[in-house]
Amino acid sequence: MIRVMLVDDQNLVRKGVRSLLELSEEIEVVAEAPDGAEAIRTIPEIQPDVVLLDMRMPGKSGLDVLQELSADSNLPPTIILTTFDDDEIVLAGIKAGAKGYLLKDVSLEELVGTIKTVADGGSMVKPAVTQRLLKGLQGLKTDFSSLDRPDPLTDRETEILRLMAGGYSNKEIANSLGVAEGTVKNHVSNILSKMGVRDRTRAVLKAFEMELL
Repeated sequence: MIRVMLVDDQNLVRKGVRSLLELSEEIEVVAEAPDGAEAIRTIPEIQPDVVLLDMRMPGKSGLDVLQELSADSNLPPTIILTTFDDDEIVLAGIKAGAKGYLLKDVSLEELVGTIKTVADGGSMVKPAVTQRLLKGLQGLKTDFSSLDRPDPLTDRETEILRLMAGGYSNKEIANSLGVAEGTVKNHVSNILSKMGVRDRTRAVLKAFEMELL
């Protein structure tokens, strides 16, 4: 059972998402927060497996939640929920530690699938989305720490980076390639080290920005 927390200032949205998730036998909604400040207080206590986070809230925004919890190493795998296909806020959220994003009119199948992927260590930064984000935000620097000229990746590392860009977890990549999960973890660590980034989401963004994929 995947334990999920909902963070949204609109009561109807929270109830709607909760009702949707209650249709799945694999998901349990363990907590809700109506604003960013309560989310920052509650998430470390509840320690949910996945957080569904609205970005536009009065007071502390979803971006504030991501930045503050990430700074304290208290950020669980988090999916941005947004009403608008807002490139700038999505990229800012991903840079702050979110593992992907969904529009609020998402289907149950896609919502549950994304939650399962993120809970399993994957991300939902799909190549098409990433390319569109970077193309639409050429004037906005991807200002997270990284190397300007990453060390060359091996063919296997590039293959794994492509699968990472598709949102696949280490386990799914291992099954796809017919290797041990530990082997994939080692490759992922090498990729992050060579690219000078701290997580796989930044690696994917950097790869597209540098046209490595």
